[in-house]
Amino acid sequence: MKVFKAYDIRGHYPEQVNEDLAFKLGIAYSEYTGAKKVVVGYDMRPSSPCLFSSLVKGLTSQGVDVINIGLCSTPICYFANGTLGVDGSIMITASHNGRGWNGFKMCKAAADPLSYKRGLKEIEAMINEGKLPGPAEKPGQITELSIGQKYADNVKKYVKFSNRLKIVVDYGNSVGVKEIEGILDLFEVIPLFEELDGTFPNHEANPLKTETLRDLQKAVTDQNAVFGAAFDGDADRCGFVDEKGEIIGMDLITALIAEDLINQTGPQTILYDLRSSKAVPEAIEKAGGKAYMTPVGHAVIKENMRKRDAAFAGELSGHYYFRENFYSESQAIVLILLCNIIEHSGKTLSELIEPLKKYKNTGEINCKVKNIPELITQLKEHYTDAELTELDGASFEYNDWWCNIRPSNTEPLLRVFVEANTEQILKEKTTELLSLIKPFEF
Repeated sequence: MKVFKAYDIRGHYPEQVNEDLAFKLGIAYSEYTGAKKVVVGYDMRPSSPCLFSSLVKGLTSQGVDVINIGLCSTPICYFANGTLGVDGSIMITASHNGRGWNGFKMCKAAADPLSYKRGLKEIEAMINEGKLPGPAEKPGQITELSIGQKYADNVKKYVKFSNRLKIVVDYGNSVGVKEIEGILDLFEVIPLFEELDGTFPNHEANPLKTETLRDLQKAVTDQNAVFGAAFDGDADRCGFVDEKGEIIGMDLITALIAEDLINQTGPQTILYDLRSSKAVPEAIEKAGGKAYMTPVGHAVIKENMRKRDAAFAGELSGHYYFRENFYSESQAIVLILLCNIIEHSGKTLSELIEPLKKYKNTGEINCKVKNIPELITQLKEHYTDAELTELDGASFEYNDWWCNIRPSNTEPLLRVFVEANTEQILKEKTTELLSLIKPFEF
């Protein structure tokens, strides 16, 4: 399996991602970016310290100075990159992937991510072709820096609530612990699975899989909390349940935050990914903002945010991006903003979300298919009277329903999303669409 993905490097340890690859990555990253000072952090997976050592050997062999920020969340690594004025950063993590996986998320200066279209392809070629330079005359130095409290102090500037609201946080045994440890004094937190364990003994740290939220749902209702939050493996994504234990679509959290941001600061440009409910752009525009659709994926969203100077962006998978945080994710900020909204509105989270639940949708359906280009061609021939958008895969839109079909950027899957005005239309069109896809499944 190919380990160089659309937005990062990821694979099984040690068969695909190992110390040899990490060492070569350090050299190739240095050669491609020309970086002289780089931040490196890592998650709680058992293989992360070993990969860290080898990566740093590769970097310092090229004369690159390394700032070791240690065990951290991916948002903290982005923050360190931006605030320390370094030339880049590398986070060792496999994100939401389960036990046995690891990988690398690489950025240039100002937390600007590398992707396969912007750097990873060249780095892969250097390694595969053995075109790596020899060591520099003078090796780089390694310094250690604890930056978690500085991150916490920075996100606290968003606080506008005065009461310590009770929230349940499912850390999933991941570095979500590090993401919010500096702001725990703001809330009354009921923790779930806070022990750092990269073998994920309780459940996969992936809030997109609703079965992973069952413990959170029960704890929220048992504890009478105002909401529950669940981090993914490196805490750059978060899923939410309301005070009733009901799962909230992550796109609707985008709409809620966007509305509040615009109300607080005036008209802003907001990006939303193309899988989001139609309720999202409608809410943004009703509040007075400018809503722009974007393809899926953190690297392309961050690039588009920079181009449009967007204040905020949200993704159906639970990524939430802030211009003031170097156009990168911060789940700590999201928790704070939700508490601001709840306290100032005097409403529960379910009451705030209810007006946004205007449409019915399937959520993201994953299909294992072959010959995706031919499938999309046939769908175009079937839905000839639809409004077609090919921003990412293919979207077919009608007055009362729409769908998006796109190949995954991280897994060998076809992602399918359907939304309709009514439950009946949703059922009919989803059945129809899946029947058209079925001949291509394997």
